Amino acid sequence: MDYTKIKVEVVDGVAVVTMADPSTMNAAGLDLAGELSHALASIAAGKVSARAVVLTGEGRGFCSGANLGGGGAAGRELDVDGKPDAGRALETVYNPLVSQMRDLPVPLVTAVNGAAAGVGCSFALLGDLIVAGESAYFLQAFRRIGLVPDGGSTYLLPRAIGRARAMEMALLGEKIGAAKALEWGLVNRVVPDADLLTAAIALAKELASGPASLGAIRRLIWDSLDQDWTGQLTAERKAQKVAGKSEDFIEGVSAFLQKRVAAFKGR
Repeated sequence: MDYTKIKVEVVDGVAVVTMADPSTMNAAGLDLAGELSHALASIAAGKVSARAVVLTGEGRGFCSGANLGGGGAAGRELDVDGKPDAGRALETVYNPLVSQMRDLPVPLVTAVNGAAAGVGCSFALLGDLIVAGESAYFLQAFRRIGLVPDGGSTYLLPRAIGRARAMEMALLGEKIGAAKALEWGLVNRVVPDADLLTAAIALAKELASGPASLGAIRRLIWDSLDQDWTGQLTAERKAQKVAGKSEDFIEGVSAFLQKRVAAFKGR
């Protein structure tokens, strides 16, 4: 598939996926969302050979949200009552896309430059590791247009920063800058804008050189958000059984006993 709204480059086992519509600050219209979904599916299926992913935006912003002027989540399809169904595109496009991000078999690093607004905020928060440039800010802009947070924001935010701060972001619709985002625990690291992509790729390369079990680790932690204690222990046991049969486990133990650095192959 030839992409017009995103770019995909593989660097040392890392797929760098760039939302590339800077004239709209990478607004996630249906076209960009479709291309992003295709790229992630190709990575998950092994058609793009990568053991980690970096998601970022080109230009001044990470993602300014759904493209309201170009068929975004607000949509123009009519419901049975003759009024627009603003949730239709969520059901058919955006919800499957954010679920794809959450369910990737390899680690995801998001490199947030400038605005991460609306569904773009969700894209940013779906990183297993979230690196923000100093200019980055996170915005739940929905209240400004009379809609509700979507893209999983009402799930992600309370779990990341607690109910009170999630309410503040969603109800007031104020920008949360990079420094406050770090203070709140919304992101992992803040770096100078000029160093953002370099820092994110460095982290992703570290993940890409790790064992296949990193995919299981991310899945366990994501699933733990909805799991009880007994269920989580059971999930860990099942995942450990699989990990213990991998080539990477054999290599890891051998390297430990031989006092050398392990050379994992991701299998």
